[in-house]
Amino acid sequence: MTRATITLDRDFTAGPVPRRIFGSFVEHMGRCVYTGIYEPGHPSADENGFRRDVLELVSEMGVTVVRYPGGNFVSGYRWEDGVGPVAERPRRLDGAWHTLETNAFGLHEFAGWAKQAGVEIMEAINLGTRGVDAARALVEYANHPGGTYYSDLRRSNGAEEPFDIKLWCLGNEMDGPWQIGHKTADEYGRLAQEAGKAMRLVDPSIELVACGSSNSGMPTFGEWESTVLGHTYDVVDYISLHAYYEETEGDAASFLASAVDMDHFIESVVATADAVRARGKHSKRINLSFDEWNVWYARRDGDDMPSTIEARGGWYEHPRVIEDHYNVTDAVVVGTLLNSLLRHGDRVAIANQAQLVNVIAPILTEEGGAAWRQSIFWPFARMSELARGEILRLAVSSDRHETNRFGDVDTVDAAGTYDDETGRVALFLVNRGLDEAADVTVAVRGLQPGQVVRAEVLTIPEGADRFLTSVGADADRVGLTPLREVTVEGETLSVRLPALSWAVVELDVTRD
Repeated sequence: MTRATITLDRDFTAGPVPRRIFGSFVEHMGRCVYTGIYEPGHPSADENGFRRDVLELVSEMGVTVVRYPGGNFVSGYRWEDGVGPVAERPRRLDGAWHTLETNAFGLHEFAGWAKQAGVEIMEAINLGTRGVDAARALVEYANHPGGTYYSDLRRSNGAEEPFDIKLWCLGNEMDGPWQIGHKTADEYGRLAQEAGKAMRLVDPSIELVACGSSNSGMPTFGEWESTVLGHTYDVVDYISLHAYYEETEGDAASFLASAVDMDHFIESVVATADAVRARGKHSKRINLSFDEWNVWYARRDGDDMPSTIEARGGWYEHPRVIEDHYNVTDAVVVGTLLNSLLRHGDRVAIANQAQLVNVIAPILTEEGGAAWRQSIFWPFARMSELARGEILRLAVSSDRHETNRFGDVDTVDAAGTYDDETGRVALFLVNRGLDEAADVTVAVRGLQPGQVVRAEVLTIPEGADRFLTSVGADADRVGLTPLREVTVEGETLSVRLPALSWAVVELDVTRD
């Protein structure tokens, strides 16, 4: 039996839960937009062509902010193509994903969808093939009330009131050689600084995200952040991080410990940002936007891989692209990644799981058919619902096990919050062990535990294995079920976690 002890104390917190960490991502890629969130003629579609069944799932999932329109797509995108009468919009070749973009869905449609979904817009600008002038024009179009060329153009296109977009990404993955308009750190840093300055002259209230490294394995990682922030520190508010994880054959233990890598990535970027702050004698602090993260089986073969689609020749409208089917193991890993983001919520102010629908997504749809939740939907939905108030700095002492990539790691992973308004503690617990249950003892300090309000677990259903997905006949087999072995005695909470599981325990508490 694996054992772990956790101590939580009301007075040891990391700050308020940043609600923007429960973000997602909609890119013009594959079927994320077309037949994903937008499908005129679908039985559930409203008068705008938005799929109501998807909107309901997005609401249930608790998404707070959505990044749009890319991703790699944005580095070759002309925002003007997506405004004005749909019949007059140009059809374009998208080199990023080798697809044909109809532009039937653009900024106005997304703003309308975001309003219905109740999410904040995080808009990305093209710093690949475009630059300062297009960036400031887009801010004027989106945010200026009226009386100027671009703001009046927006009004003539049907949006009398500004979209009032506050969050803006200064390009996407500009360190990557795969990116259209790839740049060196100095080239990008100077362009981002000038674009950001021009955008703020139009609307001083906006918040800006500079491109960090596409992943921590990039040869320029660290140096890129230092150079870019050296140019942009005074004009930006955040620097971005991107990371994707997958299980390689025969190494489930390392995959389940992926959050160890995420922890290190976050802490390394924080250290670099703070070093630039000290070197430049800046007063403000740069926070982090982890605006792409998820499990993604990028090494697999399949008809929906971008390389396969390109190899076929021809150009297609919204082909199936990286529509991964997620299993129980993937959901547990996603739970640990959410724990990592929450634990670092004092510096990670924004996070976007990539993507929202169909493309490596928690929600899948069929054209003209159903929409349903994948396994990774559940940890996100529950944490978004219950992680309120203050982030607890938990002291965790767990049995450990060996991994090929990360050495010894804790078998039990944990994060938690305390909400003074509701008098609730929420604990998010993971057993990374494949074979043994874990007995977890939680010592509560500064609070008096009451009854357990909710205890749920996602684990391997009886008669199945860890590769079970939520697709087809198994759509309802992977999800949250009651966690039975939870008890409270005095100031101690005891939990038994099944092998390979993600769990949430919500506890009523009163102040001592």
